[in-house]
Amino acid sequence: MGSSSNHHFSIHDHRDPYDQESDQAWNQIFEQATVGYGQPRKEKKKKKYIERNREEGQERLFKDYFAEDATYPAYMFRRRFRMNKPLFEKIVDRLSTHISYFKQRPDATGRTSLTALQKCTAAIRILAYGCAADKVDEYLRLSETTALLCVEKFVDGIISLFGDDYLRRPTKDDLKRLLAVGEARGFPGMIGSIDCMHWEWK
Repeated sequence: MGSSSNHHFSIHDHRDPYDQESDQAWNQIFEQATVGYGQPRKEKKKKKYIERNREEGQERLFKDYFAEDATYPAYMFRRRFRMNKPLFEKIVDRLSTHISYFKQRPDATGRTSLTALQKCTAAIRILAYGCAADKVDEYLRLSETTALLCVEKFVDGIISLFGDDYLRRPTKDDLKRLLAVGEARGFPGMIGSIDCMHWEWK
């Protein structure tokens, strides 16, 4: 009778091949997840501070459009700001009075912040021309991030302060007036403005 004492039984001889593949897969996942563990993390690069001299931007803007002897006349203001100067000044005054973001305040170093004129001009230029936010940096001296925030705060402020007067459905009297203006200018039946660049003139 043969002896079985020479046969060494091992539980590994009877493991399911699927279990072995599963173990190998988990080992690979664990090794990948722990690569570099305990090593010092790379420091994030800090954004370089750029001195834009915002006071220079305000002075240039004021001399160009808002001084008594402004460089550019009223018709150029109307074309570039998409509104006349008194209306724009009214908007700037209301925003700087009622919306905290547009109030000029000193920073931690005692230096005054951007003016309401700079912030509103940045917002109007971006909205009017559909340009990139950093387009206004060179002239107005404010960063891309600040310019985008100006647009956001400007839109919120306009809705908050002027929503009841302008952002409403037209009344019957409004419709009569708009239709009369459109007909007088050769566009009968026109209620709103149109992009005349796409109108075929005869």
